[in-house]
Amino acid sequence: MAILVTGGAGYIGSHMVWCLLDAHEDVVVLDRLSTGFRWAVAPEAKFYEGDIGDSELLNRIFASHDIEAIIHFAGSVVVPESVADPLTYYDNNTVKSRALIASAVKAKIKYFVFSSTAAVYGTPDGNGPVNEAAPLRPESPYGSSKLMTEIMLKDAAFAHDITYTVLRYFNVAGADVHGRTGQSTAGATHLIKVACEAALGKRNGIDVYGADYPTPDGTCIRDFIHVTDLVNAHLRALERMRAGGSSIVANCGYGRGFSVLDVLHQVKQASGVDFPVRIVERRPGDAVSVVADPMRITRELAWEPCHDDLNFIVRTSLDWESRLSRRNTY
Repeated sequence: MAILVTGGAGYIGSHMVWCLLDAHEDVVVLDRLSTGFRWAVAPEAKFYEGDIGDSELLNRIFASHDIEAIIHFAGSVVVPESVADPLTYYDNNTVKSRALIASAVKAKIKYFVFSSTAAVYGTPDGNGPVNEAAPLRPESPYGSSKLMTEIMLKDAAFAHDITYTVLRYFNVAGADVHGRTGQSTAGATHLIKVACEAALGKRNGIDVYGADYPTPDGTCIRDFIHVTDLVNAHLRALERMRAGGSSIVANCGYGRGFSVLDVLHQVKQASGVDFPVRIVERRPGDAVSVVADPMRITRELAWEPCHDDLNFIVRTSLDWESRLSRRNTY
């Protein structure tokens, strides 16, 4: 049987494809290549270029392959962009996910793993780690669009024979430890990606959006998780459902936060480059501090992180950025 990976040519999706192939799974990829790259897809995977909202294409894929599970990454992910263009985000992340879920139900797909986000929490109460029972108060259309898909999955699983796992990502960074793939999108907004570009001279420094937050150094705090640990969590989720596990929602993070300035210091130290840092106005939609409580994922999925180290995350990011320079991708 095969696993369908939507958005499998993108940053996290391409790592997932390699992870599944390393585990000897049969993999099918669907990606419209709006932000992903065909070369990022492992050659052993079967590739289809197209949109998750195209029900006819999905029907052809399901007819051609014995799909057991869908791991759904496809979607738009930039918080400020979602504030400026909310309807596009609701279309791409919610409406099209609804079409994908409907096609999966019709094809009697057994398992569904959904790429959600800590943005569904908004700014949590208090300063401690947030668990899955925390109030869901997204502060951007991006977070709201993901929460809507979570709700659709829950209702679909109640009415139909499909089991799901929702994984709420905190801040994903780093690159494949074997150098096979990484964050490759030009103009990406991920903090560590942007900082690495600045360190390698691809950007004229970096802007820090607000230094007046109620945190020790005034900048936002985030829980950074290495992409390899993240995709391994998806594999554990699939294994758990195959073993009869019920539907579940779980955070994906390490339970430890770093401020924006902490991260920039680490990138400067690892690269040896003192690139310019500019403090500018806050961005709309940015929460103050979001750190995961990972107890559920470690308990229910038997997941253990292997790369819980900011220095390692930064170094793999820098290594990948150097590889991109040699590819002349930009």
